[in-house]
Amino acid sequence: MLREEIRLVAEQVPQALSVGDVHFGGGSPTIMPSADFLSLMELLRGRFALERGATIAIEVDPRTFTTDMAEALERTGVNRASVGVQSFDPVVQKAINRIQSEAQVMTAVENLRLYGVRRINFDLMFGLPNQTVQSCLESAMFAIAMRPDRLAVFGYSHVPSFRKNQRLIDTAALPDIAARAEQASAMADTLVAAGYLQIGLDHFALSDDELAIAQRAGRLRRNSLGYSAETCPTVIGLSASAIGRCGDGYVQNDLTQSCYNRHIASGRLAISRGYRLTTEDRVRAAIIEQLMCYLEADISTISTAQGFDQTHLVSSAKQLEILAEDGIVEFDNGLVRVRHERRSALRHVAAAFDAYLGRQPI
Repeated sequence: MLREEIRLVAEQVPQALSVGDVHFGGGSPTIMPSADFLSLMELLRGRFALERGATIAIEVDPRTFTTDMAEALERTGVNRASVGVQSFDPVVQKAINRIQSEAQVMTAVENLRLYGVRRINFDLMFGLPNQTVQSCLESAMFAIAMRPDRLAVFGYSHVPSFRKNQRLIDTAALPDIAARAEQASAMADTLVAAGYLQIGLDHFALSDDELAIAQRAGRLRRNSLGYSAETCPTVIGLSASAIGRCGDGYVQNDLTQSCYNRHIASGRLAISRGYRLTTEDRVRAAIIEQLMCYLEADISTISTAQGFDQTHLVSSAKQLEILAEDGIVEFDNGLVRVRHERRSALRHVAAAFDAYLGRQPI
């Protein structure tokens, strides 16, 4: 079905679309047979015009990553891999049912580098069941020893009503808010001390990594996929539930695999809903992105550039006053700046400009 959707999407335009970034994410794409991956990449190159030097990235589960797949990555030009680690603590791993040894992760990293994938990301987490500050520090140190170019440090989100597998987790073993904050701070301090630069809220990168270079040059971006150094305004999402972005707004494929399959099998695109951005949406999105990337945003400049009257952001201003009273932000002449020592509250500052929080999905 994915192969058929690629054909359908490619046929919407008279000539092959130029592509600068391909990302295989969500779940464990490297679990597929290497021959299938080779065939899939051949199809993508045949239907789209992949730019020379395009970033081709893939998420890797070290528990199932094979030498055959590593060789397939090299043959298809994959040049960045994101390795799912979460935690190196065996107690935490048992609690989340993700047992993987340090040796397994090391082997995956060695194979990636051996087969030409030089740019490597690690995903680490805090706030997991039975996790402590000490185990977070040890996980960070294990990761540093393997010297990935980039790390993402996410907080665990416990939503058992949405993710059924989380119902098996003992909520009593989850750290409280204060403990989560202490864990996040300890990991950040450890990574910075090891030579990583903190990028926005939750990413860390070596000084020669694309994100660090983009941050210094003022080109850092953030969207629903995370931080990036690119400025491409279009994202084509493929497969069930995938989200796409174009100049005017967003589109999303049908959420369920069965409905997605029916659309594709009938020769129709699987898009089930979309949203066209208003001028106010664009202003708010630009402010949020600047905050998430640089911890500050010039509301006056952004509003003027969009021809928008910033006085319409009254509700946001009221929330900013509260955040300022709490010592989280400084607000002066249209410039809002998050104090570096209160970086952990960055999402709360961005939320002040989100007009859709709490609303039902469109």
